[in-house]
Formats: sequence, C-alpha cells, structure tokens
Amino acid sequence: MRLVLSLVLGLGAAIPAAGAEPEDWASVLAEARGQTVHWHAWGGSTTTNAFIDWVGGRVAAAHGVDLVHVKLADTSDAVSRVLSERAAGETSDGAVDLIWINGANFAAMKDADLLFGPFAEALPNWAFVDVEGKTVTTDFTVPTDGYESPWAMAQVVFMYDTADLPQPLGDMPALLTWAEANPGRFTFPQPPDFLGSTFLKQALIDLSDDPAPLSQPASDADYAEVTAPLWDFLDALTPLLWRQGRAYPQSGPRQLQLIADDEIDLAISFSPGEASAAIANFELPETVRTFVLDKGTLGNASFVAIPFNAGSKAGAMVVANALLSPEAQLRAQDPSVLGYGTVLDMDRLAPEDRAAFAALDLGPATLSPADLGAAQPEPHPSWMTRIETDWIARYGNAD
Repeated sequence: MRLVLSLVLGLGAAIPAAGAEPEDWASVLAEARGQTVHWHAWGGSTTTNAFIDWVGGRVAAAHGVDLVHVKLADTSDAVSRVLSERAAGETSDGAVDLIWINGANFAAMKDADLLFGPFAEALPNWAFVDVEGKTVTTDFTVPTDGYESPWAMAQVVFMYDTADLPQPLGDMPALLTWAEANPGRFTFPQPPDFLGSTFLKQALIDLSDDPAPLSQPASDADYAEVTAPLWDFLDALTPLLWRQGRAYPQSGPRQLQLIADDEIDLAISFSPGEASAAIANFELPETVRTFVLDKGTLGNASFVAIPFNAGSKAGAMVVANALLSPEAQLRAQDPSVLGYGTVLDMDRLAPEDRAAFAALDLGPATLSPADLGAAQPEPHPSWMTRIETDWIARYGNAD
C-alpha cells in the first residue's frame, strides 16, 4: 500500500545545527544524521523485536540514524542506569537514548528531572495524533507535559479458547465462579510483571463500588478499605489457578503457550489485537477469541521518553517521530505484525492513509471499536506500587 510520506518520517531538507532544539526540525534532522540511538525497550516478544528492527531500517534509510534495540526484562533497569549516571555526574553522552516507558517509571523519572523535553508536541507527526479521543497526554493520571511521546494504544482484553469456554465472562465474580467449576484453567503472569500487575488493577477496579479514590495517590487513610475486595477475591481465586497458584507464568508470551498447549483456557492481554496476531503466527488455535468486561477494561498508551543526559537526543526524536508516522502505525496495527491500537486520528490523515487503515483486516479475534468500548482510566501509579508489594507478601512465595 502506498502511504503519504511528506510527514511519515519527518522528511525534509537538513541544514547544519548547533543543538537538538525540538522546534527546529531541520536542525534536529541534521544533528541526528550519523547518530546511534540506544532504545531500551522490552525484549520479551519476537514480534515486537522484529517491529523495532523494521523501524531501525526506516530511520537508517531516511535519516542515517542507527537504531540499537537494548532488550530489557524490566523498564526499571533503564531507569536505574540513568539514575546511576546522574549520581556519577554523567550529565551528557548517557548510555540510554530512548526508553519505552509508562506508568510508575515515567512518574519517577519526571519527578526526579531525569527527562529531556518537552519535545513530543514539536514532532512533525504529532499533527496526526488523536489528542481528544485517546489518552495520550496523561500517563497513569500524570500529565506527560510533552516529556514522552505515544506510539501505541493498549486496552485490557481477555483471550479465551471457545473450544473450552463457550461464553465470555462479564465480571470478576463471574470469573471466580467459572474458576470454581474449572480449577487450574486460568492464570496470570507473576507480579511485578506488568501484565500480572495489570490483572490486579483490573480486578480491583471491577470489584470496586467507587473507583474514584484510585485516581488519587494511594494513602494510608483509605488503602486498606479500598483494596479489601481485591484481597478477598484473590484469597478465593488463588487456589483455583493453574498449579494451584503455587507457580505463575513469567510473561505474557508464556500465557499464549499455555493456551496453545491446552493447559489453560483464559488469559489476560493488554493488546486487543494480540490474539489475532498470535493466530496469524500459528501461536494460538483458531478457536481463540477475546472479550472485555461488562463495565469496561483498563486502557493506556505506550510511550517513549528521552533521558536528560541522552547522547543522541536528536536521533531519539527522529525515532519517536517515525513511530508516529502513518506507515509505522499501520504496520503496528496489522495483526500479522503486532496488532497494536493506533494513536492517530483518522480524520487528520491524508485520504490514502485513511483508506489503508480502513482496508486493514484486524483478524478474527479482534473486537470492533464498538465492542471494545471506552477504556477505563489507569489508577495513579502509587496504587500499583503498593498492590504489587502486598501481592508478593501475600501470594508471591507460595512454595
């Protein structure tokens, strides 16, 4: 498919420049040429790794930027690297140029003045971003203020094998009732894995009569009362999990393998298109579908941010801009590639690009936007931090 490329990768005439000022894009392009960008990003998915490699090929061809994927098991590893560099007085030429980041890690880096910016709204492809309809200017309730740039939309869905579980489950009490009748057929990644912690938050929100306190920082005054329904639910659910809750898969991809091996029937995902992508890649049976809960499910954006001491800030901005291109966004949404949701506003695109998105087959297990529904807002990051700690203390050492 042909896409309009005038802004796709920030094409334009480059002129010499003294520094990476986001508002002077020609200068950014000039400074970026020849730079190596070390993008610290989760490395646990072969499809995501392949997509990052593709982005690297695009920015190398268009702008002479060498993109190196530094594969992380945990985003906090990159944050710790930046912190240690600042403690050592390394205020320039840092080892981390770009981080795939959100939530508590972003809040911590922003509070500690560890980020370069603001830069996001100066990117040429920001003109395509859906700032009204998608949560792209706050991150777990924390305003981004231009210090991180979105590149994918995510919303919780539950993948289920219709060969064993014919109907979707509408809420967490229904999930518990089903687990009582089908012990061992559900699990979630072990917190503090991001997906595992997401399940805990989703359960808390679904079980809460009033989720409003979750939008504020967690406090000792109400933490115990607000989280009590979650612990009651998990006390009942944990013995009914795969391996009686004495072991957990270590990652999202491991869940897919458990479904494929017919060890479980139900798993959580933060990508509405993941099941379709896995079916297309022969990682899941064709009988797998997805559902959301009756009250909706959590949603957020994936972001990239640039540390304050990045050695290749201009190159990092070029990569961030490339991720917002219609070309990259279309590729990421393709279920045979990633199946991620787009951050773009279709009404802002050229007709050719809009038509390409409309023609994309999202796959057999991907819910329509209407069926997916509006995303529930993320709690303040302090809730996830405290819930993870408590979960580990209560259930994390079952053996």
